[in-house]
Amino acid sequence: MSKVGLALRQTMAVAKLTIGELEAGYPLYCKALRRLLQEGRSPKEIQRTVCWGHLETLNRCLPGRYKAPSYLLALIKRDLENPKEHDITY
Repeated sequence: MSKVGLALRQTMAVAKLTIGELEAGYPLYCKALRRLLQEGRSPKEIQRTVCWGHLETLNRCLPGRYKAPSYLLALIKRDLENPKEHDITY
């Protein structure tokens, strides 16, 4: 599929959801990014996913509220590489 066809296809998929619906799905999109990284997917593979497109749309429409997907990807990657130890008290 050509780049234009792929871009058009992604735009059409995003156009079906309102900003409110995208905002409601934000936690799921972040969770999907985490899972994709845990599965060992490459950044290029992740950028072709629906959740990436939705995160891009949220960042483009509401940049003050939503970070860029590339930034979120870096944060999640860092979190997975350096898990925090939780203090457990009994």
